[in-house]
Amino acid sequence: MIPYFNKFIQHYPDIQALANAPLDEVLSLWAGLGYYARARNLHKTASIINQSNYFPDSLESLIALPGIGRSTAGAILSIAFNNSQPILDGNVRRVLARFKAVHGWTGGAEVNKQLWEISALYTPVTRAADYTQAIMDLGATVCTRSKPKCNECPLESNCLALEQQRVHELPTPKPSKKIPVKNSLFIIAINKDKQVFLEKRAPTGIWGGLWSVPELASHEQLESWLQEKSMAVTKKQLLNIKRHTFSHYHLDFQPIVLYVDNPINNVMEAGKTLWYKHQQTKNIALPAPVKQLFDEIIEE
Repeated sequence: MIPYFNKFIQHYPDIQALANAPLDEVLSLWAGLGYYARARNLHKTASIINQSNYFPDSLESLIALPGIGRSTAGAILSIAFNNSQPILDGNVRRVLARFKAVHGWTGGAEVNKQLWEISALYTPVTRAADYTQAIMDLGATVCTRSKPKCNECPLESNCLALEQQRVHELPTPKPSKKIPVKNSLFIIAINKDKQVFLEKRAPTGIWGGLWSVPELASHEQLESWLQEKSMAVTKKQLLNIKRHTFSHYHLDFQPIVLYVDNPINNVMEAGKTLWYKHQQTKNIALPAPVKQLFDEIIEE
């Protein structure tokens, strides 16, 4: 994941570069990082700051920007402005939960409130930037989720979890919950030029704003979809069902490969559909499982 993020940062080294980039290009370069809403929000925020020619320097004004919450705003103020503000990202939650032996899922309201209070208590007034960077790095490199390096930790002598031999119990895991399964059909329509028919997804929701293959709920919908698109199928192939897991559900999808012979202008909708030549069209943002499908089935 780090190489993907480094590539993104290298391509957009400042706010102006990101703000002036087309969203399709931004989403394409974000591919592999997941949570595409973050890329959309980064692009929106960069555009707002670029247009106003002013970078917000207060907690309230930063939180008002798309995709920036309390912890991110605190990190920006601490690191960029050396303004003393607590943060509570995943790494810091883990460090503080172990250091103070806080029991309970950190995403719960009461535990979350308690950790914010602890974070505020330990955030110094001076050298806030150094402290914020240090505690994030401590969680990322030493107080890790598994195999923490307690003997290398500068907090070792005062860590309550270590003293109580509960390091591997804390933070308390999220209560288990059965993840639902959604079933879907992925329609991979390939024309005689070996181009794949793509649709642009809605700007919000799963894979929002990305280009993807049409998705149907059932086989019964396929015939009406083909008629609507004026596609004449010359060959049809059903592939094995695959699974892609999101944070809150599993997506079991069956790819259906359709070789079609149809006039291109019968199906094109400006900005919403296109015929895509795999690995030759640049700056097309595709969901990772769709790109992987193309790599497997499309002959160049």
